[in-house]
Amino acid sequence: MIRFALLGCGRIGKMHAANLSTHPDACLARVYDIHEPSAREVGDRLGVEVAASPEEIFESAEVDAVLVATATETHADSIERAVAAGKPVLCEKPIDLSLARVEECARRIAGSRVPVQLGFNRRFDPGHRGARDSLRAGAIGELHQVIVTSRDPHMPPRAYYEQAGGLFRDMTIHDFDLLRFFLGEEPVEVFATAGRLIDPPLMEELDDHDTAMIFLRTASGVQCHINNSRTAVYGSDQRVELLGTEGMLQSANRRPHEVRLSTATQTEAAAPYEYFFLERYEEAFREEISAFVRAIAEGTPPEVGFEDGHRALLLAETAYRSLREGRRVRVEEVGTVG
Repeated sequence: MIRFALLGCGRIGKMHAANLSTHPDACLARVYDIHEPSAREVGDRLGVEVAASPEEIFESAEVDAVLVATATETHADSIERAVAAGKPVLCEKPIDLSLARVEECARRIAGSRVPVQLGFNRRFDPGHRGARDSLRAGAIGELHQVIVTSRDPHMPPRAYYEQAGGLFRDMTIHDFDLLRFFLGEEPVEVFATAGRLIDPPLMEELDDHDTAMIFLRTASGVQCHINNSRTAVYGSDQRVELLGTEGMLQSANRRPHEVRLSTATQTEAAAPYEYFFLERYEEAFREEISAFVRAIAEGTPPEVGFEDGHRALLLAETAYRSLREGRRVRVEEVGTVG
């Protein structure tokens, strides 16, 4: 039984706490949040001790692993401290909003065998993983195109935008990682366009964007397209399409159930899509933790590790340069990867 400590008891931290508390091979041993009442609420509900500080968690002999769901600016520090303490760490994305800080963190943990997993949960979605497995099995022949649609049901609150670091680093970074999950090779060129179509005054004030399309190309010529929107009134719109020489694979949206109603005035009317990402990726979040637990137990590297977080942020920074300069940008112009 792997004893976890949870850093961060906000929206996503509470979800992780619930998943850890019911996992057959893990348990929640400590929780901490800078806002003590949030930690107390989770601790009281799940019967878990509330730590007085992060130091208490990193130093505790009763904590085997750490799950980090705190604010982004704390992620790199938490990874470094967990690794220094010899505690495997599962950290929400991104590692940091600064590529330089991510690379500094990489240097500081270099050579360590302590497992570090990044919270790119979409890799663990059953539909996405099934499509990837079928692709690798040769179901559609040679891959030519990958299309990722990623649209949220509504705009986040202003306070969220003020800390998110921009659309590409916050939202699209999941899609960059998902592309890499499918491709099996690295994108080498990026062209990005973005707009302020949903709330122009707010986006202008915060120098952010709410709508975007990004085009990428790999060295072998595979074409990739990501489209993002902060508002899709019909629910959480998360789809993937893979086109190959022998056919097409699709991973579709999720609904609470698959009942269809046909009457004299409508045909195949269905329930709305799952509305929020926590419901859309419920299975993926659970499997993400299971994969991390297996990696710890088996002594194997996590499937999605620190370098995956580095490479996804590098693609985000390349997209931002493309957006600023209005041209296709080669990834090597922005940075290199190990």
